[in-house]
Amino acid sequence: MEMQDQNGKPPVKEVTGDLIQKVTGSFGKYHLWLCLLIFLTKFPVAFHQMAILFLAPKVSYSCGELGNNTCPCPDPTYDTSVFSRTIIMEWDLICDKKWLTSFTQTLFQLGTLLGSVFFGIASDRFGRKSPLLLAVVIQIAAGVAAAYVPDFWSFTFLRFLVGMSVGGTMVTGFVIVMEFVGTQYRDVISAVYQIPFNLGHMLVPVFAYFCRDYSDFQLAISVPVIILLIYFFLVPETPRWLIAMKRTEEAIVLLERVAKVNKRPTENIKADVEAYQAAIEKHQLKKGNLFDLFRTPNLRKNSIAMAFNWLACSYCFYGVSQYVGQLSGNAFVNVACSASFTLIGTIAAIPIMKCIGRKTIVIIFHLICAVCLFILAFIPEGIGSVVFASIGVVASFIVFVVVYLYCTELFPTVVRNAAIGISSMSARIGSMIAPFVIGLRDQALWMPPVAFAIVPLIAAFVTFVLPETKGCELTTTIEEGEQFGKKIRSDSKK
Repeated sequence: MEMQDQNGKPPVKEVTGDLIQKVTGSFGKYHLWLCLLIFLTKFPVAFHQMAILFLAPKVSYSCGELGNNTCPCPDPTYDTSVFSRTIIMEWDLICDKKWLTSFTQTLFQLGTLLGSVFFGIASDRFGRKSPLLLAVVIQIAAGVAAAYVPDFWSFTFLRFLVGMSVGGTMVTGFVIVMEFVGTQYRDVISAVYQIPFNLGHMLVPVFAYFCRDYSDFQLAISVPVIILLIYFFLVPETPRWLIAMKRTEEAIVLLERVAKVNKRPTENIKADVEAYQAAIEKHQLKKGNLFDLFRTPNLRKNSIAMAFNWLACSYCFYGVSQYVGQLSGNAFVNVACSASFTLIGTIAAIPIMKCIGRKTIVIIFHLICAVCLFILAFIPEGIGSVVFASIGVVASFIVFVVVYLYCTELFPTVVRNAAIGISSMSARIGSMIAPFVIGLRDQALWMPPVAFAIVPLIAAFVTFVLPETKGCELTTTIEEGEQFGKKIRSDSKK
């Protein structure tokens, strides 16, 4: 006979392990379909992040009797043999207005930073699906409008809005995937999630080759985003958020649908979800916040070191990718080669993460990036410079792939989102600084590569203070997070 509580109701059974994973499996047909659907967001992310390469490519101009590329130049005549119209030509962003080229990209990256924060907060409050749809609509509207506005500041503001939408689709899309996929596949999926970005990066020079006018190019990279409107009908809310918001019936219906697609049993889902709901209400953890990352010495050290790693890899990846477009030679081929190398690096990162520790990978590839960029500073521009720049880009991108997982594993559950948030903000700061570093070419050709190389070199040594996380169980509380790494070091000394 089943025991009853004081109210005469059957006792709530304990649900052990991850309920969602238990019900839907770690990875099935539904997971594959959802991943393919969400991965589509990464194509326009790459289009807009890398668009500056062809919105403002290297351009030559003449000033009549004054000669070529001289300043001041009140009435420049631009070389239109490669690009018929760019934002530099359209608004004369040369001489004393040259900094505006970097400024427009910096504002785009600021938009991405603010969008990551805004849509991250919105996805916790309103669910994952609605903010994702809002970001898609903004991206379509602002992207298309930017192709037609007549002045620089309107164009820059619309690109800022596109940046916000890009930040929104990146954050909410990744969360949706991670909240469905089982633990054992999250490292692989977090890496595979970057492949559509690489493919999008490779398509950017293709769009630019056929659209030599910046307005046509901007329109060409914006219109395909319309396909993401299918999310209104096809993207589900995540069951984890529904359960957290006590929308239990909706979660049960969704989980039953997913389980059927994955050919999993459905008869106990309702009882399991209700039991899990009761358990989390009974044992609810105290929530952490951003300040908890800096209250205690070990977490503070880990937070600062991890944030600097994100800044370094973003600074190098976006900066050197843009720098490649400024090198001599065919701009379309240079960018395509760089993007192809990055794709190979992303695919290679999957078996590397399976075999080597996170800390070791980050240190090695930071050093590879730094060495390649130092070499780049002292060799003549040509095929060799494109190769070394591309290796630097792919090394920094491999670090980017790994630090996302590294950060997830390093911090306890109650402050994990806060840690990823502060790290992501650091990454955006790095990408905001990078365009201005490229402008150092006007002072000396060796200066940008050296400026880019110093940061990953420092980051490699900073990483030595972090503990290894490969194979370790995820921590839950602030206390466990503070002890993580200390215990490993003390055990190794015995």
